[in-house]
Amino acid sequence: MYVNNEHELNVAEQRYSQNCDLRSDPADISLLVIHNISLPSGDDRLDYIDALFCNRLDCSAHESFSDLENLHVSSHLLIGRDGNIRQYVPFNKRAWHAGISSWSGRAFCNDYSIGIELQGTDTRAYEEIQYRVLGAVVRVLLCHYPRLCASHIVGHQEIAPGRKSDPGASFDWRRLYSEIELVG
Repeated sequence: MYVNNEHELNVAEQRYSQNCDLRSDPADISLLVIHNISLPSGDDRLDYIDALFCNRLDCSAHESFSDLENLHVSSHLLIGRDGNIRQYVPFNKRAWHAGISSWSGRAFCNDYSIGIELQGTDTRAYEEIQYRVLGAVVRVLLCHYPRLCASHIVGHQEIAPGRKSDPGASFDWRRLYSEIELVG
C-alpha cells in the first residue's frame, strides 16, 4: 500500500467527489481526523454514502435524509465494514469533512487535515478488518506526509466538541494505536 504521485492511495477504489478544493498550503497536512458514517443510521449499504459525497443523494429516498438536502460534504477515504477502501478526494486537496472545527488553537481543520470515514455508528462496534485496514492506512500516511504524527490523530468529536460525537464510544483508540504500533 502506498500513496502515488496523484496523492491517491493505490489500493483504494477511486470515486472522485466535487466537494473539495485546493489547500491554502498543500505541504501542511498535519492532522488526521477519524469519523464515522452510516446512511441511514445503522445501514450497511455504501451507495447512499457514495451518493452523498458525490452530490447524487436523493433526499426523498429516506426520511432521515431531509436534513442532507443541499449539503456538500466529502472525505478523503471511507473504510467499509468489509475493509474495502474508497477514496473521494486526493490527499493534497481539501476535502469538506470537518465543518466548523479547531484543533490545538488552529481553526478550519479542513485546511490541514485528512479525513477518514469508517462505515459505522457511534454505538456499534467496528469490525476487526476496519481496524487492520485503518492501521495500515495510517502507517502509510504517517510515512508519506512528514507533518503528520501519531499525536495528531483525533476523532471528529475532538475538533468539533458539542457538535459532533464520532467516531463515538464504540471506537477503540487503543486498538488503533496497537495497529500503528504505538502500544506494546
